[in-house]
Amino acid sequence: MRAPDFEQLLRVLDRRAPRRPTLFEFFLNTSLYRQVTGSTADPHWGTPEFWALAARAYALLGYDYATTHASNMSFPVRPSENHKSSRSMELTSLIHDRASFEAYAWPNPDGCDGVNLERVAAALEPGMKAIVFGPCGVLENVMAVVGYETLCLMMADDPDLTQEVFDAVGSRLYRYYEIALQHPAVGAVIINDDWGFATQTMLSPDQMRQYVFPWHQRMVALAHRANRPAILHSCGNLDEVWEDIIEVMRYDGKHSYEDKILPVEEAYERYGRRIAILGGIDLDYVCRETPQGVEARSRAMLERAATRGAYALGTGNSVPDYVPPENYFAMIRAATGPTPWHPSLDTAP
Repeated sequence: MRAPDFEQLLRVLDRRAPRRPTLFEFFLNTSLYRQVTGSTADPHWGTPEFWALAARAYALLGYDYATTHASNMSFPVRPSENHKSSRSMELTSLIHDRASFEAYAWPNPDGCDGVNLERVAAALEPGMKAIVFGPCGVLENVMAVVGYETLCLMMADDPDLTQEVFDAVGSRLYRYYEIALQHPAVGAVIINDDWGFATQTMLSPDQMRQYVFPWHQRMVALAHRANRPAILHSCGNLDEVWEDIIEVMRYDGKHSYEDKILPVEEAYERYGRRIAILGGIDLDYVCRETPQGVEARSRAMLERAATRGAYALGTGNSVPDYVPPENYFAMIRAATGPTPWHPSLDTAP
C-alpha cells in the first residue's frame, strides 16, 4: 500500500501537478471492497459499516481519500417497484401542487444521524481525508419528488411554487454540507447532481441558471469559506453551461465524462487550465476494452497531464459491479504500479 497523501489531490484541484500520479473515483462497489480488504462482511449500501469498509479499500488501492455520505439525510419519494428496468421519472413523484408541497415530509438536516462520517473518519489511514457527497443534488431531488414532466409543467404554470420547491431542496442540501464541513476529517466535498441527457441539459440553460445554479454557487462558496475545494459530479451534455460551472459557480474540479459526449482528453485540452479534470476514462470503454488497452489509455492520459497538472485518473463515472475487475485494476495500475490486487500484465492471469 502506498502512503496516502491528500495533499496530492489538493494539488490537482488547485490545477497544479501532483508529485505522483493521483487517483480519483466517486465510488466503487461492494465486491471490490471485499476482494481488496479480504472482508467477508456484506454491509448494506450506505450504512456506516459500508462506508468504513469502503474507506479501508480506498486506502489499500492507492487513493488519498474515501468518499462517504455525511449523514442519513434523504428526500422521501414514493417507492418504485421497478428498480432493474427503465421507468418513468414520474413514478416517485409526491409533489404536484401547493397542498402536496405543504404536506411533504421535508427532512431536517440537523436531526439526521451523522454516524456515517464518524465511522469513515475512524477508518481513515494517516494522510487520508474524507470527501463528502450528497444524497443526490438539487435538480435530481426536485425531479424525484416532483417528477420530470410535472416539473416542466410547474415551471410554466406556477413559477413561484417551482422556486419554493427548489429552495426547499437547496436549503437543506446547503445545511447538509454546512454540517459536514465542520468535521476535521473532511477534506473536500462532491456536489453530485446530474444535469444532462446525452444531447443537452435536462432543463434549458436559462432555467438551470434560474433554479439550479444559484444553490450550487452558494454551496461552492460555503466550501471555499471553509477552505475546502468543491467538486462537481454531473453527468450529461453540459456544453452550454461549462462557463457557468467555471466562472459563476467556481467549481474546483469536474467529474463525469462519456466518450460519446466529451472524451476526457478533449475536456482536458479545453478546460484543464481553468478547472481540474477528474477521472474520465469512459465507463463503457473500461467495460469492453482489454486490460492492456485500458492501461495504455490511462497511462497516456497521465502523461498528457504530467507537467501541466489538474488531472487525477479514474473512470468517467464510477465502478459498478459489472466492470471487469481486471480492467479496473489495469486502469489504476497506470498510476500506482503493481500491487497484490493488480499485478503487472506480465503476471496477470
